[in-house]
Amino acid sequence: MLLQPGQPADDPSTPPIRGLIGSSPAMRDVYATTRRVARSNASVLLLGETGTGKELVAKAIHELSPRGSGPFVRVNCGALSESLLESELFGHVRGAFTGAVANRAGRFEAAHTGTIFLDEINSTTPKLQVKLLRVLQEREFERVGDTETVRVDTRVIAASNRDLLDEVAKETFREDLYYRLNVVPIHLPPLRARRDDIPLLLSHFLEIYNDENDRYVVHIDQAALDALVKYHWPGNVRELQNVVERCVVMAPGDEITVDLLPAAMRGEKTAAAASLPGRGGDLDSLARDLVEQGMTTAGPDDDNLFDRVVSRVERELIAQMLAACGGVQLKAAARLGINRNTLRKKLQEHGLEADGE
Repeated sequence: MLLQPGQPADDPSTPPIRGLIGSSPAMRDVYATTRRVARSNASVLLLGETGTGKELVAKAIHELSPRGSGPFVRVNCGALSESLLESELFGHVRGAFTGAVANRAGRFEAAHTGTIFLDEINSTTPKLQVKLLRVLQEREFERVGDTETVRVDTRVIAASNRDLLDEVAKETFREDLYYRLNVVPIHLPPLRARRDDIPLLLSHFLEIYNDENDRYVVHIDQAALDALVKYHWPGNVRELQNVVERCVVMAPGDEITVDLLPAAMRGEKTAAAASLPGRGGDLDSLARDLVEQGMTTAGPDDDNLFDRVVSRVERELIAQMLAACGGVQLKAAARLGINRNTLRKKLQEHGLEADGE
């Protein structure tokens, strides 16, 4: 199969938003909502698994909005402790804490007249959520260690890879903040829910990595394409991007062949899988192997390894248990030690199907 890098602007499958690739119905809904909400100042909540492109949508909303000429500031809320994140968001004054040797503006001030993107908003603590709620409601705050009020004109776009309503129910996320953020929700579909977009994504990433590596890999054999389309993609588009880069670098010629793909995509058992109980290993060694493999294959910017590894294990456990129970959810839930409603929700999260109740 020949994959042509790039597509003409008038191609009906070309997305109307720069950086977003795909023509599936789910993605067309994302494009339409993105364009509509961009014209407003409403808060937006982006929901979806890790690697589905939430930051790309946030940038698109900013660039298509009247604020497009202003700053776009990204903050990963899950990468910092509460105290560091508070200072990062709101700034601090000299002497506010050990090491605060000078006044420092925060990210909200840096995003004045523009947009701030709060990634992994679900990671924030209740204390910090109170301050975020005030910014959303009043557009004002105080720097850490200061009493002077700072006013800002900043649009807030937040993202979560967890169901925030679940976090509200567990009382780890404030209900009033959730509704303030969730003015316009946009759900990013996992890659396994839009497999028809995989050839388009392949073409897009091939063009990028051919240019970066001075290569000309434009063919893919049918076996490799079939394997890529059938794979369940727990890491979503980000995982596909890493696979394409690897193939471009390692391909001996101008074609991606199935032997260039990771073993899991070829349907082969990995070393970790080979060490399952009854095959010469135990669960502890298997867990170590899975974590080592996850850390080895993670990209340099992948800061959500916990969710990636745990999500894969959870999905595989549920899938195998369903198969062992003939697809009967009630029986599988009992074997797993969870209630049926929880199982149903996890089936939806992981894109799994069951034959019976």
